[in-house]
Amino acid sequence: MQSIPLERRRKLRTWSHGNKPAELQDSEVKPAKFLLDLASNDYLGLSKHPNLIKAAQASIAREGTGAGASRLVTGSRPIHKELEEALANWLGQESVLLFPSGFQANLAAVLALADRSTTVLADRLIHHSLLIGIKASGAKLKRFVHNDLDDLERHLNNFRNNHSAQQSALVITESLFSMEGTSPSLTPMAQLCERYGAKFLVDEAHALGVMGKEGRGLCYQVSTPITMLSGTFGKAFGSGGAFLAGSKNTIEYILQTSGAFRYTTALAPSLAAAAFAALKLIKNNPKWSATLQQRSKSWRSALSAHNWTCPPGDSPIIPLIIGTDQEALNYQMHLEKAGLLTVAIRPPTVPEGTARLRLILRRDLPDGTLKQLVNALKGLL
Repeated sequence: MQSIPLERRRKLRTWSHGNKPAELQDSEVKPAKFLLDLASNDYLGLSKHPNLIKAAQASIAREGTGAGASRLVTGSRPIHKELEEALANWLGQESVLLFPSGFQANLAAVLALADRSTTVLADRLIHHSLLIGIKASGAKLKRFVHNDLDDLERHLNNFRNNHSAQQSALVITESLFSMEGTSPSLTPMAQLCERYGAKFLVDEAHALGVMGKEGRGLCYQVSTPITMLSGTFGKAFGSGGAFLAGSKNTIEYILQTSGAFRYTTALAPSLAAAAFAALKLIKNNPKWSATLQQRSKSWRSALSAHNWTCPPGDSPIIPLIIGTDQEALNYQMHLEKAGLLTVAIRPPTVPEGTARLRLILRRDLPDGTLKQLVNALKGLL
């Protein structure tokens, strides 16, 4: 992803809650220096929540700043197990295994489910970490049209007709695509996988906490088995780290064989503690996700009324497709002058000719943000 050049970022200070930091007086504030953040993935505004900060600080005081070793040596702490068990219960999964990063988790997931005898059928827009996992596995990659069930079934049918029983298929998608703000129809997709005997891996990184029933992600209400799902704590959970969830046998296999798990320092206990605090908050506030989804519909409706094309849905990710790289950068600069921080997303992160502004709707955005955005966008079309 392209971002604001470092020399410019050093000159910009942002605040997430619509309020100027208390230590700054009005006389110190200059136009375009303080930007309202419409770019981060802190969907629920939990990264600065006092409960998370308190939990992380207590963990550091008790455990230190790092785990010091891998989980299989001396890196395991009680908080790791507590978080894994609580998360598995909340997601309706048999077992969960923590990882230091989402990239590592996705790499481990693909390598556990695919090898050189596997054909991977992947949505054309899956995350780079999943593609790296496929390459490392030696599997054969086939891509299907984004969120297109008919194209996926065509690929599955071709696989069944042209491969032996010793060869396997793995379908990979995301429940919420981070640059598109779109979601696949997971129930019929899972049913297709079951019908054709394919394994099914779903990346829930951007949906967890904000989509599905009570924010439990979009896999939660899918009754057809999903082989494995991955998720992160660095987005709606306001912390860091990641996890894989699945059956006890599948997770035990990863624990025993995955280099991405075995040969890395364990997730910092303070990050696990903060993620556990975030999980408690999300569980105790089950309407947060529904409120954010309803607000997203309002934003999409308002932007559409001003002739901006938005993808259908109710996710907090709203891309505004601009076109050329330079046009997207110009729009970014224009919004910065209006006090709004957005980022021009350009190739290779997105396809050529689809450079965009990626707007992120967070739960803690102040009232009036939508009006400020619409006013800033007037006259740009």
